[in-house]
Amino acid sequence: MSERNTELATAEAQLFVERVKAIRAGLHEAVVGQDQTIDLLLSCVLTGSHALLVGVPGLAKTLMVKALAAAFHWKFTRIQFTPDLMPADITGYELLGRGGADGTPTMTFRPGPVFANLVLADEINRAAPKTQSAMLEAMAEKHVTVGGQTYSLEEPFVVVATQNPIEQEGTYPLPEAQLDRFMMEIRIDYPSPEQEEEIVLNTTAGTPPLPSAVFDRATFLRLRELVLAVPVPRHVVAYAVQLCGASRPADKRAGNYIQSYVAWGAGPRGAQNLVLAAKARALLEGRTAPTEADVRAVAVPVLRHRVLVNHRAVGDGVSSTDVVSRLLEEAAA
Repeated sequence: MSERNTELATAEAQLFVERVKAIRAGLHEAVVGQDQTIDLLLSCVLTGSHALLVGVPGLAKTLMVKALAAAFHWKFTRIQFTPDLMPADITGYELLGRGGADGTPTMTFRPGPVFANLVLADEINRAAPKTQSAMLEAMAEKHVTVGGQTYSLEEPFVVVATQNPIEQEGTYPLPEAQLDRFMMEIRIDYPSPEQEEEIVLNTTAGTPPLPSAVFDRATFLRLRELVLAVPVPRHVVAYAVQLCGASRPADKRAGNYIQSYVAWGAGPRGAQNLVLAAKARALLEGRTAPTEADVRAVAVPVLRHRVLVNHRAVGDGVSSTDVVSRLLEEAAA
C-alpha cells in the first residue's frame, strides 16, 4: 500500500471512530448503561449482520433498537411475533385491483414490514416455523418471494430479534439454520442499582428523546465497506478457525471436555463472524487491524448459539456459554 493510500485509510478510520463516538453518545442519552450490549450491537450493524437479543422484559431492548435506527436515520419497523402470525404478515401480499387505464384487473404487491432498514423481530420464537422460514429467507437472501415474484430488500438490511428466556410455553425454538444467520446472541443483564435509579429518574420525568441522525444511508454504506476492507493478519484468522474447529467433537483439535459435552460445534460461518466482529471491534477502539484479543472478546456472543450441547451436558448443568469459555481457556493455555 502506498503512503498516500495509507494516509487515506487512516483518515477514513478516524472519521469512522468520530462518527461512531457520536452514535454511542446519542445511544447513551436514550439508554442508561448497557455499554457492552451497545458495542456488540454496533459491531453487528456496522458489518451488516443480524443480532439476537436475549433478556427479560423491561431491559430497554426495544428502545435500544429504536434509538439505533434513529442514529442511522434508517426506516425502522417492529414485528410482534405471535403463534397466529402468517408469512404474508411479514413479507407483504398481493391484492387484486384495477390498475390499468382501461380498468383491467391487475395484481398489486403491498410490501410488508420486512421492507425496512432495521427490523425488530420481537419474541421471534413465538411464531410458527413457516413464518420463521419467511423471515429466514429475508435474512439470508436479502429478498422475499411473493406470488412467484422476487422483491429485493433495500440495503442496509439488518434484523434484530428478541427472545424472552423466561417464558418457553407456546414457543417454537428457532432452527439451527436460522440461529446461524445471527452474528451474535447478545444476553442483556439487569442494570446496577445506580443505573436503575437513573433509569427511573429519566423515564418518570418524561420520554427521553431519541438520538439525532449521525449518518445518512450513503455514508453508512461507505463506512461499512471500510469495516469489511480492514486487513486481518493471517494468525488472527488461524486463531478464529482454531476456536471453531476445537468446538467440534469429531475434530482432532477437540479436547476431552468438548467430546464429552458437545453434540455439534460451530461451522465455518462461526469463524467468518468471529473475524468480522473482531474487525468492527478494532475500529470501534480506533485501531486499523484486529488482534487475537479482539477475537477472544467477541467469541462468547458469536459462538454460544452455534454450539449445541448434548444430553450429558444438560444433566451436568453445562451450557454452551460454559463450553465457549472452556475453549478460550484451552486456547490460551
